[in-house]
Amino acid sequence: MKHLPFILVFSLLLFLSVIQASSAQSYKWRLAMSWPEGTPMLHNAAARFAGNVEKMSGGRMQIIVDAPGRHKAPLGIFDMVRSGAYEMGHTASYYYKGKDPATTFFTTTPFGMNPTEMNAWYYYGGGLELLNKVYARHNIVAFPAGNTHIQMGGWFRKEINSLEDLKGLKMRIPGHAGEVVGKAGMKPVSIPPGELYTSLERGTIDAVEWVGPANDVKMGFQKIAPYYYTGWHEPGAELHVFINKKEFDALPEDLKAIITIAAKEVSFDMLSESFYRNVIAWKKMREKSDIKIRSFPKDVLDAFRKANKELLIQAAGKSLLAKEVIQSQQIFLNKAKHWSQITDADYLQLR
Repeated sequence: MKHLPFILVFSLLLFLSVIQASSAQSYKWRLAMSWPEGTPMLHNAAARFAGNVEKMSGGRMQIIVDAPGRHKAPLGIFDMVRSGAYEMGHTASYYYKGKDPATTFFTTTPFGMNPTEMNAWYYYGGGLELLNKVYARHNIVAFPAGNTHIQMGGWFRKEINSLEDLKGLKMRIPGHAGEVVGKAGMKPVSIPPGELYTSLERGTIDAVEWVGPANDVKMGFQKIAPYYYTGWHEPGAELHVFINKKEFDALPEDLKAIITIAAKEVSFDMLSESFYRNVIAWKKMREKSDIKIRSFPKDVLDAFRKANKELLIQAAGKSLLAKEVIQSQQIFLNKAKHWSQITDADYLQLR
């Protein structure tokens, strides 16, 4: 009994040393991204996220970013993170509709929410909770991590004057929008970003949508396809950080919080960077290239709207989780669009 105080003190010191060692534990993770090395905004977002995590953690967590040139699977991020081959990934959720139909709507929906509406839905309208309800089934934790702003409708070799002109055209366009154009008579194709220019140049595809001027000018699409159409299909495309759920759950709480905050910061930063770089790039493109800006004819847009509504109903009928996501977005959009009309839309018109 006389040694009990010493035993208690020793036990307490041992406990504190274990806690201290645990809190000081360092982590070196790898992040696989879908984007080729140096892709404007997209690569920047992944690198900024990794850098912020390292800074905020005081170096306790380092994240090495690998481009497809290293991991060889730009559209395989879902499986690499789920299996633990990579602890993290940076990608677009809609690439994985074949894995789970509910995933596609977390990136964007044709004729859906703009970036401001999308952020409001994610952070205050239940979107983030739904995102992780879907991905938890696949051993993945996901966070929004980079919005591209409103994307352009794509580059076409020839002008589209009617719905008939779309028939049989092969176009690179992913996600739910790919199904929409397919239902309207086109042939959607999913191609990794690094192969887009070559595919268009060789005639493997007749049209391509990518992101916006800052990304598109680097690709050089304007050299091959002069008709540049305004957007309808990705009004606020959100990218995501995927994290292996088992690895994430094992992290100390402070590192979980750091990852959460870093993802949110890069989501808003990429939105700002995208808008800025598109403004600058568009000015240069106008001055140096004979680009013909066009909007799709009314019969084309009507066909896209009709196909979109039908496909959303079908998707909701095939998956209860997809139905939950679609309904959540539609309920919020129905509320938000009236406010957006008397604020954003009316202001832009009067300005």
